[in-house]
Amino acid sequence: MGEPLNQYECRAYAKINLGLDVLGRLPNGYHEVKMVMQSVGIFDVLTFERAESGIAITTDAGELPTDGDNLIYRAAKLLLDRYSIEEGVRIHLQKNIPIAAGMAGGSTDAAAALKGVSRLFGLDCGEEEWRELGVRIGADVPYCVMGGTALAEGIGERLTALPPAPDCFLLVAKPDINVSTRYVYEQLDSLASYEHPDIDGMVWAIREGSLQGVVERLGNVLQDVTVPAYPIIRRIKERMSELGAAGCLMSGSGPTVFGIFTEESRAHDAFLQIEREALAKQVFLTRFQERI
Repeated sequence: MGEPLNQYECRAYAKINLGLDVLGRLPNGYHEVKMVMQSVGIFDVLTFERAESGIAITTDAGELPTDGDNLIYRAAKLLLDRYSIEEGVRIHLQKNIPIAAGMAGGSTDAAAALKGVSRLFGLDCGEEEWRELGVRIGADVPYCVMGGTALAEGIGERLTALPPAPDCFLLVAKPDINVSTRYVYEQLDSLASYEHPDIDGMVWAIREGSLQGVVERLGNVLQDVTVPAYPIIRRIKERMSELGAAGCLMSGSGPTVFGIFTEESRAHDAFLQIEREALAKQVFLTRFQERI
């Protein structure tokens, strides 16, 4: 991988789901999913420094744990233990991705930690090993290691890289509520039925470079649970549509909503309006992020 470093800095990009289907519950309690994942240009910044021993995490996000409950800590410990590294590491997290938002903020930080600790100590490992370790931390971590546009199957660990999604402008809004992923999946299990989004069609549209095809196939079965429980999500979706979004969707288990715009000026005006109306606590204007 290269020579060890004293300090290293990297970005951890958020994700959205262009399509999210749940095929059923597995015997181990996980759910079998079929999703189209997409990185977006909202990112945390992680800085790594070598230390004499231990793992020390600091962050500007006061509500996050900095002990073994933090996914960054777990990722760093996995690598230090696997390679019998006696030195330690100090990691600082600059948090920009909304927390508990359905954007894989914790998972992408864990993925960045696997990369960062490897680079810091010059470890001879790469994406395949990071993904294998990542699934022990969380189902979204292997995708976050990969990034870009991808089809995710199984519990999210079976990944197929896709061409970059057609370019557009994204308005991302996270209302001032937190949603429990466990609650959403438990409630989904209790539904008699739900409509499955066309994930195969979404993959086809991306391969064809058709933004219209992507917009027409936006779908997330978890909306059937989260939107009725939190009406603000529906309100944000409706408002984005009124302001010119070609399509809107809740990401993951929510509550974040994103809108796809074909014109930057309309996206910018909608951004200002959503902020003015205080419909969301955090609002971003961004674009799709290709794999790096």
